[in-house]
Amino acid sequence: MIIKILGSGCKKCVALGDNAKSAAEAAGKDAQIVKVTDPAEIAAFGVMSTPGLVVDGKLLSAGRVLTAEQIGLLL
Repeated sequence: MIIKILGSGCKKCVALGDNAKSAAEAAGKDAQIVKVTDPAEIAAFGVMSTPGLVVDGKLLSAGRVLTAEQIGLLL
């Protein structure tokens, strides 16, 4: 499983990345966390507000920091 965190690396992006890692571990999933900071790549997902959460190429959230529990429900 590849989880992409879309954003500039701000505090919210880091928090979303940490929550995604915790959710994957809790679900027993082998996940690779990838941070995407390239504006063109972020825009390619249609994200206008960061942070964004992409799992295996599918955009699941944009513009908010989901909790580990919320992410776990989406995995």
